[in-house]
Amino acid sequence: MIVADFGSGQVFWSMLWFFLFIIWFWMLIAIFGDIFRSRDLSGWGKALWSIFVIVLPFIGIFAYLIARGHKMSEHAAEAAEAQDEYFKARVQSAVTPSDGANELATLANLRAQGVITDAEFEKMKAKVVA
Repeated sequence: MIVADFGSGQVFWSMLWFFLFIIWFWMLIAIFGDIFRSRDLSGWGKALWSIFVIVLPFIGIFAYLIARGHKMSEHAAEAAEAQDEYFKARVQSAVTPSDGANELATLANLRAQGVITDAEFEKMKAKVVA
């Protein structure tokens, strides 16, 4: 019977190899993401690293981690900082109260220039005042 021959040792080794494969696949995705996100690599550099990682996967991944591992953390920190700044800017723009006087002055200016009609001015003024 096949089940009787499959002991707990084989289960352990099968799980170990499965998790190593998942980790290797995760590293492959992370490295390709870093290669294409990297601004300090030229197009040829990106192409050569990609070919190296595809043709010799294990050696390519280890070589990339040794040669550019520190850049991976810098790129991740830059991306996190950019996302944080974007979030703060979006929250600030949503929270900052609008100045009704400036909006009314802008509307009056547009009406004086003939860009909007008196009816449009009154309608927009009602929105600002409300």
